[in-house]
Amino acid sequence: MDRRRPNPDTTLGYLEQLPVLVLLDRLPVPVLAVAQDGLVIYMNRAFEHMLGYPQGALRECVIGDLVHTVSPPRSAVTELHESAGKIVALTHRDGSTVRAALSRSTLERHDDPVMLVCFQDVTEQLWGGGRVPHFE
Repeated sequence: MDRRRPNPDTTLGYLEQLPVLVLLDRLPVPVLAVAQDGLVIYMNRAFEHMLGYPQGALRECVIGDLVHTVSPPRSAVTELHESAGKIVALTHRDGSTVRAALSRSTLERHDDPVMLVCFQDVTEQLWGGGRVPHFE
């Protein structure tokens, strides 16, 4: 058996042949991809739902439009890298603030043109005085 090519008749082969965007769309965790210039190039349905937007409404926005902590002249991507593992403030469609823990980028090589991060909504936990989990 040739191990270099996935066998689509196995469960592992099925997973290996799924396009990455299909997998990201199916995740229940909010995921966001940002280009080096701060342009949001991808978000999954869970991210849009967390901020109250219909699917596709946030395409090609700028990260500074969504994250309160990003302030010029700093690079939005630099700001996101430095905020990894911390709570960030996001703008909900209704104008309210959503607090979310931000992961480190899953794409970590210096030549990766995209930063891919996950979020964990902790707004209710903060209001209730609960303990916020560390998220990386």
